[in-house]
Amino acid sequence: MEILQKEQLPKGRFYIEQEGKRVALMTYVWSGDDRIIIEHTEVDPVLRGKNAGKQLVAKAVEFARERGIKIIPLCPFARSVFDKVPEYRDVL
Repeated sequence: MEILQKEQLPKGRFYIEQEGKRVALMTYVWSGDDRIIIEHTEVDPVLRGKNAGKQLVAKAVEFARERGIKIIPLCPFARSVFDKVPEYRDVL
């Protein structure tokens, strides 16, 4: 499953498309130069149970590590993933 990214500062998104249709989305907004706030995550029923949401969070963590920034998981889903995966806490 390929995760794509698009930014139009100060906002951005990670998303998954299948057959030209967006089937998973995570939105974020920059807060200064050194952190992003994950605002929302949604997954189409076609991908439910396939860890698409968790993969979006993992991609955001990878993005943060590459850029040396932090994440504020305002989205309840993203927050729950961070609570369950201690390896991601370095970007909090």
